[in-house]
Formats: sequence, structure tokens, C-alpha cells
Amino acid sequence: MPSPSSTQQDKPLGLTVHTLPLPSQPDPSNTAGRWKMIAVLLVCAAPVIASYFTYYVIRPEGRRNYGELLSPQRPLPAMATLDLNDNPGELTALRNQWLLVSVSGAGCDAACQQRLYFQRQLRESLGKEKVRVDWVWLVTDTAAVDARLKPALAGATVRRVPLEALMQWLPPDAGQRAEDHLYVVDPLGNLMMRFPANMDAAGAARAKRDLDRLLRASASWDKEGR
Repeated sequence: MPSPSSTQQDKPLGLTVHTLPLPSQPDPSNTAGRWKMIAVLLVCAAPVIASYFTYYVIRPEGRRNYGELLSPQRPLPAMATLDLNDNPGELTALRNQWLLVSVSGAGCDAACQQRLYFQRQLRESLGKEKVRVDWVWLVTDTAAVDARLKPALAGATVRRVPLEALMQWLPPDAGQRAEDHLYVVDPLGNLMMRFPANMDAAGAARAKRDLDRLLRASASWDKEGR
């Protein structure tokens, strides 16, 4: 008599075929899961998407530059210079730094002195980034600079340049003179921005924001020092 165990072993195997989902018919539960994951990602990315849309599409008034971008850019001209000790040089030697530039005769009236003050303060206000910026006073005549100004010029780059050649490089706004503006030159030596004439303290604060943005935007390729 066969044992129960042998009977179970001799029992024929069932060959019932169960229907399997076809590749072209995805499991509804998996599809729902993917949609939920996409929804979560969109919620997380929404602030980033909104900020890009605001910056690149809406362009709110608060994002506008105070300075005017100059196009086409004008490279530093290859003109001879003298420092205040009559040492010769070339204007193009000032490349490889951001330059904040003013221009006037050596007499430097009250408006000129205020521009020099704003130049110095703008550079100092940049904190550790100030090492990437030089403030430059271009003197357009051969007169002596007032000795009382020299202590304030200790951190400045001062060069005497020919007036005629300089005026071909520095474009003033309509109805203004080049002497009324501060200009920005990039490290490649291109004149690229002009601040409005006769800057006041409020304008200087807005100019600082422009300089901050320029330095942040160029941080990946511009390095300290010349």
C-alpha cells in the first residue's frame, strides 16, 4: 500500500496558466505612483521656477541697473600716460581689474572731489571683493594736483592722459560731459557701463548694487589682482 507521502509525490502537477500584464499595459498602481512623484518634484521646484520666471520674464523695476550698459563695448585705448611723479606708462596696463573711472582736470572742483569721494567709498563698501576693483582718476591736463587732495588719493590710480584721445573713448550722456560721470571698465579692458551724471548719495547706493551684481556674475572667471 503506498504511503501518503508517495501519493503526494505522484500527484500530477497543475499546468494552469495565469494571465500576465503585457508591457504595453502598465500597472495602474505604478502609473499613479509616478504621477505622485512628479507632483512632489514640481512642488519642491516651484520656488526656483518662479524666481527664474520673475528674473528672466517679468524683470521687475527693482532689478534694473542704475548704470547704463554701453554698447558696443569700447576697449581701453593704447594711449601714453604719466603718473603724478611723471613716470610713463600705457592706459592698457590697467587691464585685469575692474576699474571705476572718473575724469577731470587737475584743478578738481567741488563736484570732482565728490566723485572721487564716491569712488573711494564705493570700492571700500565692497568688503573683501574690493581687491578686484581699482578706482581710477584720469587727469586731462598738466597742472599740479592740489596737495590737499593727495592724502585722499593714497589708494587711487591716478594717470595723466591726453584730453582729445580720452574724449573719443568716454561717451557722455546727452547734454552732459564725460567729467560728470563715473564709468566702469571690465577686467578685459572694455568700457561697459556709465553711471548717471552728478551722482548723489542715493545714486551711490544704487551704483554699489550694480557693482555687487557685476562682481558676483564674474566670480567664476575674474580673479583678484592684475
